[in-house]
Amino acid sequence: MNYNWNWHIFREASPDAASWQAEHGALRRALLELLGFDVGSYLDTLLSGLLWTLATSLSAWIMALVLGTLVGILRTLPRRFPVACANAYIELFRNIPLLVQMFLWYFVIPELLPVEWGNRVKSMPNSAFFTAVLCLGFFTSSRIAIQVSAGVQSLSRGQRLAAQSLGFTNAQTYRYVLLPMAFRIVLPPLTSEFLNVIKNSAVALTIGLMELTARARAMQEFSFQVFEAFTAATIIYVALNIVVVILMHRIERYFQLPGMTHRASAGGGH
Repeated sequence: MNYNWNWHIFREASPDAASWQAEHGALRRALLELLGFDVGSYLDTLLSGLLWTLATSLSAWIMALVLGTLVGILRTLPRRFPVACANAYIELFRNIPLLVQMFLWYFVIPELLPVEWGNRVKSMPNSAFFTAVLCLGFFTSSRIAIQVSAGVQSLSRGQRLAAQSLGFTNAQTYRYVLLPMAFRIVLPPLTSEFLNVIKNSAVALTIGLMELTARARAMQEFSFQVFEAFTAATIIYVALNIVVVILMHRIERYFQLPGMTHRASAGGGH
């Protein structure tokens, strides 16, 4: 049986357009006008998914970076208790598969809450989006924590001692001396984690978030043009990741310090 290729499918009207045309309306319409496509077309379907992918990935990345930095700092403190807590956090969220965590957050956690709270969580608008952000944020933060702690531990002990000799508190030592240097070292692996967040956001389709992969699947179910739908989604993912790599590379070059490039891979193997 021969497959009927139809690259004009992206101009055709999507049957489910009425259910999501209000999502990210102004930005999506501007992109469609720029590309010369109609609102409600199959390309519009994919752009709607792309915007959900971006919103989920960026929100999860900000959460992961903040939490990962805090846990990474705890992991480098000289006291055993905060180190043990940080290691327990990392092992918990890093070793449970992402798909399992997504199901736990969406289906199990609301049932463990008091009935009134659980009902509020389940009836919350865009609950799949918030669940995906939480799940991706915690999962990625456990990986970032290892990279941040590896970056801090790769610095010479003299930097910490020099800061303390100047009268800096422990918090000031991390804020003004250790973390600025550590982040310069771990920018390459952080770039990889940002790319992983974008790709891992596709798992959220299992809980009903209509991100890019889910929109591509919906397109192939309505039009039966499976190769066109997923080829377009693949191209969009590749283009998005290339943009991220270019931006992060520019940031890395801007903050790069002479003599620190040989340490750029610290923590990247975790």
